[in-house]
Amino acid sequence: MMNALSHISDIIIPLLIFFIVGYGYVSKVKVYECFLKGAKEGLKIVADIVPTLIGLLMAVGMLRTSGFFDFLGKILAPVTEGVGLPAQLLPLLVVKLFSSSAATGLVLDIFKTSGPDSYAGMLTSILMSCTETVFYTMSVYFLAAKVTKTRYTLAGALLSTLAGTLASIVLANMM
Repeated sequence: MMNALSHISDIIIPLLIFFIVGYGYVSKVKVYECFLKGAKEGLKIVADIVPTLIGLLMAVGMLRTSGFFDFLGKILAPVTEGVGLPAQLLPLLVVKLFSSSAATGLVLDIFKTSGPDSYAGMLTSILMSCTETVFYTMSVYFLAAKVTKTRYTLAGALLSTLAGTLASIVLANMM
């Protein structure tokens, strides 16, 4: 059974591509021209987003190397450890709000110091899946869509990150 599932998963993407191209051909849509048009628009969006990405990555790098995240972890440790969140994971939560790739670097540091099978390692893995890069996502998508009034987006996104963090703690304690 597992062997059949493995083969099915190997062919799903090619089948999907052939279906889209075939459907476009039957519908008399110039699929390749549409693809090129979409790729061109995508490159324009990337060009608009790059300065924001550079700024976010640089800010996270400066905070990390300055020792601010370690300082923050030491200050908030009594509160966070009371609910099951080790202080060494606080920098991960803060960085993840801005950049998933920078957070991945912190994940590797946590795995080296605590081990991937430790409570901190398990919680780290779950946290990476249950939280979102709020500021990155907001800046990229709102910039691309030219949205200027975000209303309650930030509050809702931070609330969902808190919910994801609490769910991660519960899940890690179940293991």
